[in-house]
Amino acid sequence: MEAPEAVETIQREMTSFARRARASAGRLHPELSLVSYTLLGHLEDSGGCRATDLAAHYALDKSTVSRQVGALERAALIERRQDPEDHRVQVLHLTDTGRRILAQVTESRRTAFRERLAQWPQADLERFAEYLVRYNAWRGPAAGSDLPPPAAP
Repeated sequence: MEAPEAVETIQREMTSFARRARASAGRLHPELSLVSYTLLGHLEDSGGCRATDLAAHYALDKSTVSRQVGALERAALIERRQDPEDHRVQVLHLTDTGRRILAQVTESRRTAFRERLAQWPQADLERFAEYLVRYNAWRGPAAGSDLPPPAAP
């Protein structure tokens, strides 16, 4: 396979992967979109952060993050807390319900990946993991310039 054909195949397959991921997110938890799941995961990993930090991290428009945060608050999955160092700042944190649902969805996703990859040889799994890490680590000439602006979720 020539390089241009390989790049086209990669683009097509990654698009298919993204579509499948979005579709499966709704099946795992009806109120938890892929974007919401990702935001909850980031809040858990970071121990909480501001909405503007989420927007910057994921290169999303502030209004998009605001809508997502509002929906997560209404679902009682996150809450705002005053920053102890700067009382003007509100920090988003997972609620106990948010933690529980995130853990359930994460385990369901892990199970689905394990099932899908169960027959792959260890060497293929390791190589695939390395390639994904390398692909996702690339920041391009200017951070985030490798993709068009994200569409609103």
